[in-house]
Amino acid sequence: MSTVDVPDLYCRGVRVWVPDRDRVWVGGEVVSVEGDEGGVVVRCEGEEETKLLGTKDSLPLLRNPQMLVGANDLTTLSYLHEPAVLHNLSVRFLHSKMIYTYCGIVLVALNPYQPLPIYGNETAAAYRGRDMGEMDPHIFAVAEEAFRKMTREGSDQSLIISGESGAGKTVSAKFVMRYFATVGGASTETQIERKVLASNPIMEAIGNAKTTRNDNSSRFGKYIEIRFDRTNRITGAHMRTYLLERSRVVTQATSERNYHIFYQLCAARDCPDMSDYHLGHAESFHYTSQGGRVAIDDVDDQSEFTATRDAMKLLGFNDDQLRGVFQVLSAVLHLGNVEVGRRSKGGDVMGEVGEGDESLVTSATLLGVDSAHLAHWLCHKKITTAREVYHKPLTHPQSITARDSLAKSLYSRLFDWIVNIINSTLSPSSSPSSSSSSSSRSSFIGVLDIYGFEVFQENNFEQFCINYANEKLQQQFNMHVFQLEQAEYVKEEIEWSFIDYYDNQPCIDLIENRLGILDLLDETYKMPGGCDSLFIQKLYDNHNTPSSTHFTKPRMSRSEFQVRHYAGPVQYQTRGFVDKNSEQVAEEHLLLLTGSSVPFMTSLYKSAKATPIQVTSSQDRGGRRKNGMKTVTKVTVGSQFRSSLRELMTTLNSTTPHYVRCIKSNDRKLPFVFDPQRAVQQLRACGVLETVRLSAAGYPSRWTYNEFFQRYRLLLASGQVRREDVRQMCEYILRISIQDSSQYRFGKTKLFFRAGQVAYLERLRSQRLHSASLCVQRRVRGWLRRAWYRRLRAATILTQARVRGLLARRLAETLRRTRAVVCLQRHTRGLVTRLQYQRLRNAAITTQALFRGRQARKRCVALLYDQKAVVLQKYVRGWLARVHYERTVQRIIFTQCCVRRWAARRERRRLKMEARSVTHLQGLNKGLEIKIIELQLRLDEGERERMAAQDLWNNQKVNYEQVCIRLCHSTRFALCCVVDSSPYQLSCPGSSVGRALA
Repeated sequence: MSTVDVPDLYCRGVRVWVPDRDRVWVGGEVVSVEGDEGGVVVRCEGEEETKLLGTKDSLPLLRNPQMLVGANDLTTLSYLHEPAVLHNLSVRFLHSKMIYTYCGIVLVALNPYQPLPIYGNETAAAYRGRDMGEMDPHIFAVAEEAFRKMTREGSDQSLIISGESGAGKTVSAKFVMRYFATVGGASTETQIERKVLASNPIMEAIGNAKTTRNDNSSRFGKYIEIRFDRTNRITGAHMRTYLLERSRVVTQATSERNYHIFYQLCAARDCPDMSDYHLGHAESFHYTSQGGRVAIDDVDDQSEFTATRDAMKLLGFNDDQLRGVFQVLSAVLHLGNVEVGRRSKGGDVMGEVGEGDESLVTSATLLGVDSAHLAHWLCHKKITTAREVYHKPLTHPQSITARDSLAKSLYSRLFDWIVNIINSTLSPSSSPSSSSSSSSRSSFIGVLDIYGFEVFQENNFEQFCINYANEKLQQQFNMHVFQLEQAEYVKEEIEWSFIDYYDNQPCIDLIENRLGILDLLDETYKMPGGCDSLFIQKLYDNHNTPSSTHFTKPRMSRSEFQVRHYAGPVQYQTRGFVDKNSEQVAEEHLLLLTGSSVPFMTSLYKSAKATPIQVTSSQDRGGRRKNGMKTVTKVTVGSQFRSSLRELMTTLNSTTPHYVRCIKSNDRKLPFVFDPQRAVQQLRACGVLETVRLSAAGYPSRWTYNEFFQRYRLLLASGQVRREDVRQMCEYILRISIQDSSQYRFGKTKLFFRAGQVAYLERLRSQRLHSASLCVQRRVRGWLRRAWYRRLRAATILTQARVRGLLARRLAETLRRTRAVVCLQRHTRGLVTRLQYQRLRNAAITTQALFRGRQARKRCVALLYDQKAVVLQKYVRGWLARVHYERTVQRIIFTQCCVRRWAARRERRRLKMEARSVTHLQGLNKGLEIKIIELQLRLDEGERERMAAQDLWNNQKVNYEQVCIRLCHSTRFALCCVVDSSPYQLSCPGSSVGRALA
C-alpha cells in the first residue's frame, strides 16, 4: 500500500475532526495511514470501530492543540475551519460559561437563556477606556470600541446586532444603550440618560410579543441614534421604526401572545384609575386569548405595567395623553369582542352587528363615536357613482375583516404617535426626519435592533418582509467585511489572496428588481380584481424558470412559493399577501374617527403619519377615478418598506459598522444547553467562518500615515523625529516596535496591521507616556520629599534629645525597683518551693509503700497459682502419656496380627498348591500330626498372653482412678490456700467452692 502522497502531519496519534450526523463534528485519532489513494484510518472518540476517511486530496481536518482550545478570539486558532470554531464556542459556552467570543471584527454572542451577573455598573466601569481584546469578550467591549472611535475619529458609528429570532438581539441592544448612557453621562445619571433608557420598556410593551421561539420578540424593527455633543455627552436620541406586525393585533398562533401592553392593561384592571375602561381578564378578550396562554413564566404583567407607565411619565406623557393611550388600547380590546352575526340575503351570508352589543357600545364610547354608526359601517361600505351614493352590505367574512382592519389601524396610529412623542422628548431640537440638524450634536452611535430571520410552519407576508430585511443586512455585512476589504487591499496595492464568499445579490434582485416579487405584488394590488391567486400565477410565469436559482414552485401547492435565502430555503403561503400589502382602511372609518368626540382621537389621526394605503370609494384599485381622471400613485406597504430599508442601508454605509452576531444555543430555551446542529447552521449562514478566515489572513486595522505619525511619534526619541518624510518615520517606528515585519504592510496612503498589533502599539504608547509621567513625578516628588525630610529631621533631633533624657531617668528608677522586687521574689519563691517539695515527698513515700505492698501480694498469689498448676500438669501429662502408650501397644499388636494373618494366608495358598500333588500329600502326612500339636501349643500360649494383658489393663485402670482421686484432693488443697478456706468447706457440697468443684 502506498502512503507516499499523504502529508507528514497525518501520522499515527494525530487528532482530527470527523463528520457526524448527530454531533456535526466529532473528534478522532489517526490509527494508521493506508490505502492506494492515501487515506487515513481514524478511530472516533468513544467508539471501538475504525473507519477509512478521505484521500490524498481530501483528508480529515486537523484539531487545534489543547492549549489553544477556549481562545477569546477565533482568529488566534492554528487551524481555522468549521469544527474548530464550533468546538471553541461550545467549550467556552459549556465549560467556562462564557457567552461572548471574538471573531475578528465580529462579536459572536450565544444566548444562555438565563440571566447572568455580567452587566452591572462595575463591569461597565471595568471596560471603560480599554481596548477591544484587552479584556474578555463582552458586548460592552464592542460598545466601548464604537464610543472610542467616535470620540477619537469624530465619525458616526453603528452597531448592527443580527441573528435569528430568539437569539438575544433585543437584550443585547438594551445593554448597549445602557452602556452608552453610563459612559456618556456624568458621574451620576442625568435626566437625558434616564430618558434614553426609559424608552426601552415603552417600546418593548407596545412592540414586543411572545412567539413560539422567544418570550420577548421584537415585532418591529428600530434603529436608535444616540447623539453625543462635542464633549461626548449624550444630548438625545432619535428612533426610526420599520414594519410593525399589525396582523398580530387581531390574530396569534397557538402558544403565542399579542403585544405585551394589552396583557399589562388587563393585569392592572383593578387599579382605581383604570375603572373607566371596563377591562377584564385577558382570557375574556378575543384579541388576547387566541394563543391559548395569556401569561409568561417569571413575568409579572402588573409590575411591568407600572414600569411602562412610569417610563411614559418620565418621557413627558401627561395625564391626558396617558388616559388617551389606555383608552385607545382598551377600545381595541373591546372591538375584538364585537360579535359579527350572520343574516341571509339573496343567497349570500351577510354580516350584522347588533346596536345593543355590549362590546360595541363600550368600544364606541371609548372611541367617542356613535355606536349605531360604528355598527353600520362595520357591515357596510359606501359606493359613490356619478349619479348617486349608496351603501353596499358586506358579507360576513368582509365584516370581520373590516372590524380587524379598524383595530389594526387604531393600534398602528397609536404606535406611530408614541414613537413621535418619544423622539420629540429625546431630541427636541431635531426633526424626526433628520438625524443631523442639531448644531450641538457632534456625532451619533446607531444601534440597529431589527427582526431576525424567521422560518415557521406557515410563513406569510410578515415573514417575507422580515427575511427580506435580513437579506439586505447580510448583503451590507458582505459588502463591508469582504468586498470593501478586498477593494481596499487592491487600492493600496497590498498583497492579498481573494476569498470566495456567498453573494446574496441574486436573491435581493429576485425580491426588489423590476418584475420582482415586490413589484409583482404591487402590480397585482393595483389591478382591478387583484387577488392572491393572480399574484402567485404571475410569480410562476415570471420566475419559475430553469435559470431561476432562488425561486422554486412547490409541486403539491398552487398557493405557495419558495425562496432560497442566505440562511436557507423558506416556503411562503401567499394567502393574504395582497391585502396585507395594502392594509386598506375604509374611508368611512377614517371619517368616523376623525369626527370623534374624544380630543385625543382626533389629534391622533391628525398628528400621526398617514397610512401607506388610503382606498376611498371614489377610486378603484388601479389608482384611477371613476370619471377617468388619473389619481396620485399610491404607496404600498412593500414599496414603503423597501424605501425604508434603502434609507437604512444608506445610513449604515455612511457610518463605521460594528457587528454582533447573536446565536441561539438551542431551540428549547434551556439554560446553557448547546445544540451543535442549530449552532453550525447559524454560523454557516451569518458569515462567521468567512470572517475568521478573512481576519486571520488579512489586516483588519489600518491608519493613514499622518494619523499614525501624530499618535505614535512619541515612541521615538525627540532627536529622531523628522517631519519632512512622515512615511519614513512611520516605517522606522514599526521597525523598532514590531520585530515581525509580516504583521504590517505599507500601502500607498495607509498602514495595514494584523489583528492585535494596534493594541500592542497602544500598549507601547501607554508605557512611554507612563514612563515619562513617572520621570516628572519622580523629580517633583524627590524635591518635595527632601525639603520635607530636612524639616522633619531637625524637629526629630530636638524631640529625641528631650525624650531620651526622660526615658533615661525613668529607666534608672525602674532598675532600682526591679532589683528590690527580684530579691523579695527570690526568698519568697524559695520558701514556697521547699514547702511544696516536702508535701510531695511525703505523699510519694506513702504512695510507694502502698503500691509495693499490693504488688508483693499479687506476686505471692501468682507464685501459688503457678505451683499448683505445675502439679496438675504433672499428673495430667503422665496420664496422657500412659493412655498414648496403651493405644500405641494395641495398634502395634493389631498390625502384627494383620501381618501374620497375611503371611499365614500366603503360606496356606502355597501349601494348598503343594497339597494338590499326591506325592507331596503323602510326604506331608507324616509331619501333619506334629504341626497340629505345635499349633495347639501356640494357641494355648496366645490365650495365656491375652489373659495376662487383660489383667494388666485392669490393674492400670485401678491405678488411674487412684491418680484422679489424688488430683482432686490436691486441687481442693490448692484452692484452700488461694481462697483461705478449710478443706471442710471445699468438701461440703453446699458451699460455693464445693458447688464449683462438683
